[in-house]
Amino acid sequence: MLRTTRPLAWQIAQLAWPVLIAQLASIGMMVADTVIVGRAGTEDLAAVAVGSGIYVSVALALAGVVQALAPVVAHLVGAQKVSEIGPMVRQGVWLVLLLAVVGALVLHFPGPLLGWAELAPAIEAKARAYMNVLILALPAGLGYRAFAAVANAVGRPKPLMVIALVETVSHALLAWLLVGGHLTGTPLGAVGAAISQTFCVWVALGASLLVMLKGEVYRPYNIFRRLEGIHWGRQGELLRLGVPMGFSYLVEISAFTLMAVFVARLGAETVAGHRIVANLSALTYMLPLSLAIATSALVGQAVGAQDEIRARRTAMAGLWLACGLSVLMGGALWLAREAVVAPVSSDPQVRAVAVALVIYIAVYQFCDAAQTIAAFALRGYKVTFVPLLMHITCFWGIGLGGGYWLAFQAPVPQGVAGFWQAAVAATVAASVLLGGLLVMVIRSRRRSA
Repeated sequence: MLRTTRPLAWQIAQLAWPVLIAQLASIGMMVADTVIVGRAGTEDLAAVAVGSGIYVSVALALAGVVQALAPVVAHLVGAQKVSEIGPMVRQGVWLVLLLAVVGALVLHFPGPLLGWAELAPAIEAKARAYMNVLILALPAGLGYRAFAAVANAVGRPKPLMVIALVETVSHALLAWLLVGGHLTGTPLGAVGAAISQTFCVWVALGASLLVMLKGEVYRPYNIFRRLEGIHWGRQGELLRLGVPMGFSYLVEISAFTLMAVFVARLGAETVAGHRIVANLSALTYMLPLSLAIATSALVGQAVGAQDEIRARRTAMAGLWLACGLSVLMGGALWLAREAVVAPVSSDPQVRAVAVALVIYIAVYQFCDAAQTIAAFALRGYKVTFVPLLMHITCFWGIGLGGGYWLAFQAPVPQGVAGFWQAAVAATVAASVLLGGLLVMVIRSRRRSA
């Protein structure tokens, strides 16, 4: 097993590391917003926290739909159907435009979402202004995600990694100039951060278009050879794959978002400690996510080439690699829990809450990696609907519903720990269900081959 999976694991790692850096760069943009806007005042920071939470949820859900390009293009690459790649990417552009309209409506009319937050009028006004600016960023952000999906599918993620790094640094500088009024003379606060993000994401889209236009690897695909109208057959294929993928993203995001809403009932120190651990969890998730994206692309290429043995071995290599690294990362988190939490907060109560919760993210690293790789490998096989149902059951049912019961309704209420205990149970269940489904798909294809 090791002899056959080791070269594939190395191939996955080679594709995954640029994706990982690009993912970390995107987190860097959010960190920059928090640091820079925090100096502008509490109201602006609160507006960005709420506004960016809504924007990121909408953008990632829609980007999940766009990510359907990845398995479709990977299959075409594996099958060497070069002439079909360009038309499919052009249909992806139409899909981006259609989804951007949907997202713009949600961001422009966020009343139901803001109602949950019960914001002060001044903060709500700033949050609305922030999101109205980001409406202009949404088409570019989705377009960039579409081209990133294509780049990952053809195995060329490095140029987009460079673009992501430059975008993050540029955003930090421009946001500092606009938020504090160093460029305009008048501090723009939260709106300045949104303007900076909008400008930088359009530049990133332009750079990615240039890569697609000039890159040797993309030349045979004739992506920009001509314009064409909407092809509903190809749109149907993208939507059949992409809508479940987008909802899967939304399920996971909303589960953790609503967890934070419920935890808010438990007091400021508990909320702060939970927030530290939630951010740490999001950061550590970038590793298995990057490996999963690479695994999905290689599985898709193998399936497209009708090489079922290579597809199966690639999926297994992704699982071994991600789970092994996650065990190491979980152990390191547990051993260094005090050192990891200490720089983030000086409040002893907050640190005590965070340190006590680190054990849960250390424990679920393995299962979270397994369920992520399994879900993305299934995407490589173009299986997305049943995984969505499993995500709903695990993350909304076990994770959120079970967490609420453990935290507030159990005979001995567990408080915030109850939510994290349920999160561990949810990832265990997801890894078993998705792993079992992956095995079933592989066996089914082996019998029909």
